[in-house]
Amino acid sequence: MEFDLENPLTLSNEEQHPFSDPIEALFAVESDHMSPLAGGHLDLSARRDAVSVILQAQFGCNLDPFVAYLAVNYLDRFLSKREIPSGKPWIVRLLSISCLSLASKMKKTDLNLADFQREEGFIFDSQTIQRMELIVLGALDWRMRSITPFSFLRFFLSFFSPAQAPFLHALKARASQTLFKAQNEIKMLEFKPSVIAAAALLSAAHELLPIQFASFRSAISSCEFVNKEKLWECCNAIGDVAMDGCNLTFEMVSSSNTPVTVLGRHCSRSESERTVGSSSVECDLKKRRISKLRGALRLSQA
Repeated sequence: MEFDLENPLTLSNEEQHPFSDPIEALFAVESDHMSPLAGGHLDLSARRDAVSVILQAQFGCNLDPFVAYLAVNYLDRFLSKREIPSGKPWIVRLLSISCLSLASKMKKTDLNLADFQREEGFIFDSQTIQRMELIVLGALDWRMRSITPFSFLRFFLSFFSPAQAPFLHALKARASQTLFKAQNEIKMLEFKPSVIAAAALLSAAHELLPIQFASFRSAISSCEFVNKEKLWECCNAIGDVAMDGCNLTFEMVSSSNTPVTVLGRHCSRSESERTVGSSSVECDLKKRRISKLRGALRLSQA
């Protein structure tokens, strides 16, 4: 059965917990699936090179972004526990390919690693990859059904009102875009998956549905499972991620547009259609939205 990042504990015997509520169980064990910077041995240079290989596979092989996301999750968790020998860059590449292989197996996705490696001019045989996979599995304690921010999106969306399908779909789609992009940022490793999910949804709500933002922010911040201080810190970090991507512009939402219409227009608009002038204007608008989001968060803390 294909692994679903939104329902990581479904049909899983990996997690032994006393909770009958699946949501409570997720919050209880999410820390076991983190790759914290503190106390770890995370080699930032190795991480950067490894993520680059995974992204090459994603775009070069038209790979499902969830497979790449899961592969980076395995990579981060591995690097937080094991050190990469210096002077052997090929190990980083082997690790990346092995994480991709494991993720594709979990997602039941066909990935021709030989073709991908051939384009890069260096090929590891299947036995070498399998041996590395076993090393990764051991480091991760065989916890392959990773708990990620995607596991908490549905829970936090239940706090949004009005709970109409078009609004929820729009928020989830925009938050998912943010999560894919934010995974590349080292700072995100400081936060629990649930906190990252909440911050991504708040950012999406402030951008797409500003009228409902205040009540949504209040509902999430009052959740018993959420550390408010960490949430606001993560929201600021999410804002930094969005600010770095001004070239990947988002359209403003007016009162006459529905979220679905806005997202559809954004997705259908190609890079070639954007002029330098319009990109600059949209970037400025985006910076203002982020500034307003931070202001709204500061008011909620006052």
